Amino acid sequence: MTADAIVLGAGIIGVSAAVHLARRGKSVVLVDRRGPGEETSFGNAGLIQREGVVPYGFPQGISMLLRYAMNNRVDAHYHAGALPSVARFLASYWWNSHPARHAAIARAYAPLIEHSVREHDDLIQAADAGHLIRKQGWTQAFRTAAKRDAEITEAERLKRDYGLGFQALDAAGLAAKEPHLSSDFVGALTWTDPWSVTDPHALTLAYAGLLQRLGGRIVRGDATTLAATGTGWRVSTSDGPVEGKDVVVALGPWSDTVTAPLGYRFLLGVKRGYHMHYGIKDNKLLNGWTADSERGYFLAPMDRGIRLTTGAEFALRDAPKTPVQLERAEAVARNIFPLGERLDAEPWMGARPCTPDMMPVIGKAPRHQGLWFAFGHAHHGLTLGPVTGRLIAEQICGETPFLDARAWRPERFPL
Repeated sequence: MTADAIVLGAGIIGVSAAVHLARRGKSVVLVDRRGPGEETSFGNAGLIQREGVVPYGFPQGISMLLRYAMNNRVDAHYHAGALPSVARFLASYWWNSHPARHAAIARAYAPLIEHSVREHDDLIQAADAGHLIRKQGWTQAFRTAAKRDAEITEAERLKRDYGLGFQALDAAGLAAKEPHLSSDFVGALTWTDPWSVTDPHALTLAYAGLLQRLGGRIVRGDATTLAATGTGWRVSTSDGPVEGKDVVVALGPWSDTVTAPLGYRFLLGVKRGYHMHYGIKDNKLLNGWTADSERGYFLAPMDRGIRLTTGAEFALRDAPKTPVQLERAEAVARNIFPLGERLDAEPWMGARPCTPDMMPVIGKAPRHQGLWFAFGHAHHGLTLGPVTGRLIAEQICGETPFLDARAWRPERFPL
């Protein structure tokens, strides 16, 4: 089997890249060990985060670091045994999160986020997936006036600097918006620009269906068998070897299983996360996507039930599940909303691929012809799938990218 391009990884990033390549007339084979969207892209809060111009930084204050060190929070958890292995990544992540460096990173990151909704809309229309989309933004609910006032001040800055829309709500306004939440909250902030997705896995499948209608093939295969040939690249699949001139590595947290054997030493970390779906008691409603801001978990009214998602777990990528954050979050969430029974047999877990400067790696490999990287999107993989897919396809096809992609190039790291 031959193709113009092989895309390794069938998450939202890889599927989007394959679609954009196929749209440009390239023959494409999408390779994954599982079906489209069955790994990290399967579980998330389902947000296309147009407001997410400031990536999630590492806490800087000593008092906050000490609180996290207690390892008893909902929004973050760590495996003590993993700390020696992840210490270098965490140290670089902390350094890049210094306010001055973090602000510069946000300015470089913002153009990707700025185009996230528009690029999704393009593929949503082409894939006939509009039934999966809600255009109502999402809400941060606050338990204290201090947190509410600080976040509204920051929202006003983001509106000035990046043109983001929001609505500040007092307690009565939040109660009108979400009448079945408890009275624990003093107010809220609704970001009005983002879109939400009622089934992220279904959206990835819709884009995969678009790829197939464009002539692309989807096969099961082993990305770690990637090897250079005289004219390009070869990878083993269940349908036999596939050869192509170009190959895109879009394997998320597993990208190093391909890049490291080729001599690239990215400092790639993971933030693991969990979700569970719940029924609702007494026919109550959760009208929109809602974060309990101070506790650090999310409730999302999805097609499969109310999805509760957790914050970040710092652990080895392939370590067994330890859903203690989910247990903590569920106990809190049941006090503020009438969650019913669990609907999933067990908690879902995924691993977000993270770089220490909080920006993805998008571009050509510096030491190999026909090798391209598209990974490291952390919390914004769903958000940035189509943007990244378009950028990488434009570069492969020799077009002028619609965004200046230098800020996200692989060479920014010592490789």
